Amino acid sequence: MAVSLKEKVCVVTGAARSIGLAIAEMYCQHEAKVVMIDINPQVEIEAERLAKEGYHVKSYVLDITDREAVLKVFDEIYNEIGPVYALVNNAGIVDQRPFDEITSEQMDLQMRVNVSGTLFCTQGAIRGMKENKAGKIINFSSKSGKTGSALMVHYSAAKGAVIALTQALAFELADHKINVNCLCPGITDATGVWSEVSKGYIHNLQMPRDEVVDRFTAKIPLKRLTAIEDVVEFTHFLTVSGDYCTGQAFNITGGREMH
Repeated sequence: MAVSLKEKVCVVTGAARSIGLAIAEMYCQHEAKVVMIDINPQVEIEAERLAKEGYHVKSYVLDITDREAVLKVFDEIYNEIGPVYALVNNAGIVDQRPFDEITSEQMDLQMRVNVSGTLFCTQGAIRGMKENKAGKIINFSSKSGKTGSALMVHYSAAKGAVIALTQALAFELADHKINVNCLCPGITDATGVWSEVSKGYIHNLQMPRDEVVDRFTAKIPLKRLTAIEDVVEFTHFLTVSGDYCTGQAFNITGGREMH
């Protein structure tokens, strides 16, 4: 049976816009106590808007690569709002460039944000989950974390690491009744990530945007890009149900990725 999210603490990183904001809004609609985290101060404006609509929302402007700061914020969440029931590690960055142009700084940044940030936030959240013997951790990888994408070697490597992190953590936290899974979306329309990636493809492939969209859509059996709603619905399922799912990397790609 589906779990009610009423009064449960649900934390979403990368919640200032796009997928993260849509997930936070979904949790609000299910009467959760929602915590929105982002390095972008816009997260405060969005949280204030939701609070004015009557939802229980708090926001933090936070650099998730700063472990000490992350743990401090999660201590505050635990003490002032309550133990975390669900953590959505949506925050991440993308970059696109030819392989031989990738610098050590660019590689390190992909790993710090996409991998270390996920790890630190999870460390902060599991205190209450362990105490309650219940919790849902939903990490964000990518189709590129399974089958790497050309011109995105460093991003693909980081997202592959998120899958391995998810699998290892699922084993480690299983006895605490904590489910750990990750989502692997394909190219998701109407997002900042796709905007940046499409700009990269336009530049690197020397193709107009319409041709770039057509080229990638043609590879998808269901013949459309991933929608934000597709990702939100799957996140909801893993939060309220899916109790027998752990250590999985679920594709949301319209058939583009099948393993």
